[in-house]
Amino acid sequence: MMLMDTGVRPNVPRASSAAWKGRVTELTIEVAQPHEVYAILELIEELLMELEDEQVEIPWVNREKLHADIRRNLDTEAGDKSGPGRLVAILAKDPNGIAVGILTLVESFALYAGGEYGVIDEMYVRPEYRGQDVERQLLDEAVAIATRCKWFHLDITGREGDRNERATRFSRGLGL
Repeated sequence: MMLMDTGVRPNVPRASSAAWKGRVTELTIEVAQPHEVYAILELIEELLMELEDEQVEIPWVNREKLHADIRRNLDTEAGDKSGPGRLVAILAKDPNGIAVGILTLVESFALYAGGEYGVIDEMYVRPEYRGQDVERQLLDEAVAIATRCKWFHLDITGREGDRNERATRFSRGLGL
């Protein structure tokens, strides 16, 4: 698990988005709505297949349960704490409204984090959109949500076997 400061406290340096080249300005970054559950699932399944380096459906993922869990837990009012659930799915959409990237964010609680904090569980961008600053735009929205929620930290999780290597590559790529 990698701990990232959200910049809520004063005098905490953060990498600047302006340092990134090739920013894709025509993408829309927004919190997913309940009717977008299939777009969420599609991107998460693509991520799972890529992580497992397989081109077949992951057998232990029960789509019906996953659909129900996402619908029950999806928070569509990220940051105001009035939403029904615990899951915030942030989507990057192309000009046609097609989701091309996702970041999932949940709230947790720990003493070391000073109380409530955010956890980024998944982030995935379709290969043809990588290297175009989509990841940074998704992360910027996660930080904005963390700021609205008054979280001082965001954790970034990963699979047990390659968590440190992937998290380090990810944070270096973002200039953190």
